[in-house]
Amino acid sequence: MGRLSGRGLPSRLGAPASRLRKSAPPKGDDKARRSKDWLNTARWQRLRMKVLERDQFICRQTGVMLIGKYPAPNSPVVDHIKPHRGNPDLFWDEENLQSVSKEWHDAEKQSLERRGLA
Repeated sequence: MGRLSGRGLPSRLGAPASRLRKSAPPKGDDKARRSKDWLNTARWQRLRMKVLERDQFICRQTGVMLIGKYPAPNSPVVDHIKPHRGNPDLFWDEENLQSVSKEWHDAEKQSLERRGLA
């Protein structure tokens, strides 16, 4: 390896990785990140199943049976009726949750949110 040193050939290893820490995310992202973490909890899984059973695995927007397995269009999604925007009271409020199909959630609900109507 030492034989190539100083002959003007580039290193095949590339530049070394920086030892400096990356900057912390902006303060405003804390709520959004925290609420995404809530989706990975056992508490959310229990609440999600409770809502699906309450709604009898039927989409409250279209009436379709939620019997598909992700990513099928008729797979169940538990949706927040009023967006929680990181507010834990709204996130965990069972009355603010509804069972919907993945198809409705990915199309209609996202369209409403983009237009600021949901």
